[in-house]
Amino acid sequence: MADAVRIANRLVWRDGALSEGTRRVPEETAVALTYNGGTYAVMMATPQDLADFAIGFSLNEGLIAARDEIISLDVVSLPDGIELRMWLPDALAQRLAERRRAFAGPTGCGLCGIDSIAEAVRPVARVPEGRGFLPRDVMTALAAIEPLQKLNHETRAVHAAAFWSPARGIVALREDVGRHNALDKLAGHLAQTRARASDGIVLLTSRVSVELVQKAAAMGAPVMVAVSAPTALAIRMADAAGITLIAVARNDGFEIFTHPERIVAGTDPGARSTQADQSHVA
Repeated sequence: MADAVRIANRLVWRDGALSEGTRRVPEETAVALTYNGGTYAVMMATPQDLADFAIGFSLNEGLIAARDEIISLDVVSLPDGIELRMWLPDALAQRLAERRRAFAGPTGCGLCGIDSIAEAVRPVARVPEGRGFLPRDVMTALAAIEPLQKLNHETRAVHAAAFWSPARGIVALREDVGRHNALDKLAGHLAQTRARASDGIVLLTSRVSVELVQKAAAMGAPVMVAVSAPTALAIRMADAAGITLIAVARNDGFEIFTHPERIVAGTDPGARSTQADQSHVA
């Protein structure tokens, strides 16, 4: 398996002089996702947590409805990249063959290869109601991310997606050169561990574009928090999906763009009991 970090030689111009040195940079690898022998997508990704990536991508793209629908999954290193080989039941494989599209996705591209406008802005199902959170919950969750971004500490060049719950703190954090890939990896981990996205907050160290909202909705995540601003389309999609979209989240506060009712100031959000507590990510 390829290393996630490489050492690059570089020259530095600073204070009027050149100096030599090295920098740790993230690896970027072509990763092919194949189903029953056919390639569905080729994405550029960081070569770690790839089983999570395969499962999360499959779920978030709507190719499977549950992790158990993947009969087998193999991560295979090849000379020019990595292949994530998955096998699905025959009925699922036949349905997938009818909609299969092969595309090359550059780093950070979450909709590359989409072949229609309707598919790019496809409606999403409404998420479960989920529980409420205090403003201090959001701030606590946000502060917990930075110490855990090990790959970014080394490279300062990758995004992170994390899941936080009041009972457990940061349940999982995944990093990647592509923000969409990081969220797919997180979704895959939550599905494998049977964690319910409705129980906590999804956190992103990036801006919020529409495809990230679509992925969060596929995960059943009622609350997502991002450090940068959302696009206008992302706001409209989050509103339609019933997602509480929080962005421009910094150490001095945050901005709520949709469904503010889940941020409950001055009350105990744990007292709220909803049908979302009975739902399941996978």
